[in-house]
Amino acid sequence: MARAIMLQGTGSDVGKTVLVAGLCRAAKKRGLKVRPFKPQNMSNNAAVADIPGDNKAGGGEIGRAQWLQAIACGVAPSVHMNPVLLKPQTDVGAQVIVQGKVFGEARARDYQAMKGRLMDAVLDSWGKIGEGADLVIVEGAGSPAEINLRSRDIANMGFATRADVPVVLVGDIDRGGVIASVAGTHLILPEEDRRMIVGYLINKFRGDVSLFDDGIRSIEKFTGWRCFGVVPWLKAAARLPSEDSVVLERLASGETRALKVAVPVLGRIANFDDLDPLKAEPQVEVVFVPPGKPLPADAGLVVIPGSKSTIGDLLKFRENGWDRDLLAHRKRGGHVVGICGGFQMLGRTVRDPDGIEGSVIEAEGLGLLDVETVMEPEKTVRNVSARSVPFDLPLEGYEIHLGRHRPVLDTIDDSGRPQRIRSDGAAEVDFVAFER
Repeated sequence: MARAIMLQGTGSDVGKTVLVAGLCRAAKKRGLKVRPFKPQNMSNNAAVADIPGDNKAGGGEIGRAQWLQAIACGVAPSVHMNPVLLKPQTDVGAQVIVQGKVFGEARARDYQAMKGRLMDAVLDSWGKIGEGADLVIVEGAGSPAEINLRSRDIANMGFATRADVPVVLVGDIDRGGVIASVAGTHLILPEEDRRMIVGYLINKFRGDVSLFDDGIRSIEKFTGWRCFGVVPWLKAAARLPSEDSVVLERLASGETRALKVAVPVLGRIANFDDLDPLKAEPQVEVVFVPPGKPLPADAGLVVIPGSKSTIGDLLKFRENGWDRDLLAHRKRGGHVVGICGGFQMLGRTVRDPDGIEGSVIEAEGLGLLDVETVMEPEKTVRNVSARSVPFDLPLEGYEIHLGRHRPVLDTIDDSGRPQRIRSDGAAEVDFVAFER
């Protein structure tokens, strides 16, 4: 087995993903064959990865974070880099992806009982990732201090102790209380877990690093752990894809530019980093609109993002009054783009006859496109390529979605009654291509 190290955090969003990616890149530049690994991830930001040995599968899902880390390693993303991916659909339930494929849906309590079976998949993927590698850098999830979940843990110390991987604890000084968070983690961990930690990192430090020398001595006094370094604040890291939707609260430029793009923040928003290219444009202002706030009247473009629960988010879209805002936007000559679930919402209806995404099986769409969507059990997961007609340039993208779309046209039959026509075939491809 390759050598390995695991980064666990004192909490969520402490910067583990970027640190792992950076360490992967540094190891690659030193000539090492390095791979990323995250046993369990909870995120609706997913990417398409290879399923080794399965030429017919088309691809599987992993977290965007591990996809980014694979790029840092200079290797193709593999489903074994993130064997368990949880994609929240409701406040208490999620879709469970195992080694790239849908395993099922589970409520939070049921998932805890399921973890024992999932550890086998985690360890199987762990063995595969280590084959031919010099180094594997593992990312934990949340915090090992969540001792109420320890008995069935597969994401942090549950994995580290089973795989015998040493742990470096990461604390985020930018959010405050970093000494207490590191020392507190030491205090409440059981001895079996505490001995796995070989040291810690302080992340996101602003200013003169020497000012934290006393902090390092204090942490050593409480824990006896070695400090592996204090990582400075890296502003450029904000341009990398974000994994957790908690960052959406601070994703607003606050600067007036030539084009304002409004993005309603859906409750189950998915792959919101698809908007990163727009944010990177110097003359584009991207405004993420939280629930309870109207879509800005001066926006030139509204982008409805992807969703892990299309019907549920469509109903909430109306509750927020965004449907009225959208119609007013269109009357002013504004443009609208829907991505994945957002595209599905723009049609006539969204139907989920099997209750795949929840208890509501049908909802009226926003009516801006003459299409309807029907959810189906089989998920489309694949990389795709296309060509820009106006610019004659190649394009690369991906598809991760449930449901099939087909055009819906209203006409008048011979008796003068209105009739709805649903059409299959080539026309549907045009709509799917638009969704990409």
